[in-house]
Amino acid sequence: MISLLNDKDLQKLRNFKAEIIQTNTLDKIIALSKKIRKDILTMTLTAGSGHIGGSLSSADVYLMLWLCANSTIYNQYDEDRDRIVISHGHTSPGVYAVLGNCLFFDISEAIESFRKKTSIYEGHPSCQVPGVEWGSGSLGQGLSVGCGFALASKLQNYPNKVFVVMGDGEQQKGQLSEARAFAVKYKLANLTAIIDMNSLQASGNTASVMPGDIAKNYEAAGWEIIIIDGHDYHQIYKALKYTSAKGKPVAVLANTVMGKGVSFIENNYEYHGRLLSKSQHEAALSEIGESEMLFLPLPEKVLKKNHIPVEIKVNPGNPILYAVDTAVECRTAAGEAVYDIIKNNTAVPIVVIDCDLAESVKTGKVLNDFPRQFIQCGIQEHNAATISGALSKAGIIPFFLDFGVFGIDETYGQHRMNDMNGTAVKLIATHCGLDVGEDGKTHQCIDYISLISNLPGYKLIIPADANQTDRVIRYIASAPGNFVVAVGRSKIPVLQNEKNQPFFDASYSFSYGSSEWIREGNDATVITTGTMVHKAVQVADDLVKENIYAGILNISCPAAIDLSMIKKACQTGVVITYEDHFIQSGLGSMVASIIAENGWQCRFTKMGVVAYGKSCSAAEQYTLQGLDNDSLKKMIQQTLQTATAALIV
Repeated sequence: MISLLNDKDLQKLRNFKAEIIQTNTLDKIIALSKKIRKDILTMTLTAGSGHIGGSLSSADVYLMLWLCANSTIYNQYDEDRDRIVISHGHTSPGVYAVLGNCLFFDISEAIESFRKKTSIYEGHPSCQVPGVEWGSGSLGQGLSVGCGFALASKLQNYPNKVFVVMGDGEQQKGQLSEARAFAVKYKLANLTAIIDMNSLQASGNTASVMPGDIAKNYEAAGWEIIIIDGHDYHQIYKALKYTSAKGKPVAVLANTVMGKGVSFIENNYEYHGRLLSKSQHEAALSEIGESEMLFLPLPEKVLKKNHIPVEIKVNPGNPILYAVDTAVECRTAAGEAVYDIIKNNTAVPIVVIDCDLAESVKTGKVLNDFPRQFIQCGIQEHNAATISGALSKAGIIPFFLDFGVFGIDETYGQHRMNDMNGTAVKLIATHCGLDVGEDGKTHQCIDYISLISNLPGYKLIIPADANQTDRVIRYIASAPGNFVVAVGRSKIPVLQNEKNQPFFDASYSFSYGSSEWIREGNDATVITTGTMVHKAVQVADDLVKENIYAGILNISCPAAIDLSMIKKACQTGVVITYEDHFIQSGLGSMVASIIAENGWQCRFTKMGVVAYGKSCSAAEQYTLQGLDNDSLKKMIQQTLQTATAALIV
């Protein structure tokens, strides 16, 4: 009876110190592999669901990785640990079986509670499980995660290695092409990809489902290729030891057998997701045979080790105050704030993630003055979004700047996985709404509120002018979690109060969930956000000449609306929401729900985008959609007249 992590023979493999696997060590690995395979089968049978085929084909690679890499229960929170990323998350039974038998947790607990409602051992891995670096589910994202981890290590001068295990079927995903090129460009020599080449996927043979030459794809991108038997422990160890000392990214193509270890299901694609019957299960356990070694569990005090995340303290820099009677792009204010934050935090790991848009998103100064902190991904939005998430998990603060249609719409799936992994991405989405103008409907992001609001862990902020934008960017730099700051393209006036001073003046400090009365008024309230605020203010100021006093309520955080503000708005009797977002799913719908749920009485109208825009100027866009100043003015006048007529009747 031995304690796995303290066994002298197995310890020689840690950090790939041994030249080869000795015979007595191999016997122990084989014994452990039998236990792992039996645990995979029992785990899925107990749950009544799960994926056994891929779990069995990947099990030997998983076992060698967690036996040999610098990743144990003792150092699972150390910054210089090796990171193992599992991309094909449906093989979670194999992941849990290896981690449990490598003493990251009590394996019996995983077997008994796999896929149960109160369990952390979900159908696809979650970061709640000790040893799991990244929760996976959407195939094709793992290599981008690995790129993010490897880049973070390089930026912080950590000597650790990053291993990404993937399936061969998921190599059909386009995001992998982006990640392959990125890894070579940034010389991520600490990154190793291991591909489970079992040649089968859910619908059959991979060559039939979608043919492709995996080796040539990696070679064409500049990777070195190693082909091994993925069930031969000597070959796996030799390959991993080699890649650990190589000066370029290496892809290990591990030829495996789906269902390995159970002869009557081997090479049968139907067991990608099919379970064994009880009689088959018993036959499989008998075929695998008994493991002749028993392993002592890890001490309880280590199993209960807690992790306290390190808080990154950021100097917010020196707020910029933009003068009234000027027009400034909010994207410019955002870029200037990011530059100032980086300039004032030379000892803090902060980067800009760019997708060939530095000039448009105003980050050129970062590129010129801090090139090492400017990560150019090219036109690789999916890869960039995932890399941003992984960087944040590794202690880097990522400012990801992109157009709304690319940074939000196109990469929604990547942000969803980021959200589930508890990342801290700072996404600045420019060119939102109709403000893009002549680029036309393909570039007009009119669903930024609804999409981001569907991600429970993301916070959306829509600043009203350059001064508020400046403070918002400085706020999110230090705030934990994922943030999206949505701004337009064009120059808009700096908001001023009724004394002709900046509304968001030098004393202003942003806090999430706050909202502001830009103008007070008792006749009606316009609830608005972002680019539309200055238009609403212009209309309100103009209506004063007619003795109509409309309040203008700025909602910069649509998912965290102050209910007292909406209640006050309803007390005017007339509420109009005004936005350049699709009318069915934006701010108007959120406000309507609040009013209805609380039973507040008022005459309520929504103004928003009703159709895809045209290719014309921003001003023309607003007129065509009935969102220009005159349209808002008429809506207020007509609604007040209707409300008055109703009272008379």
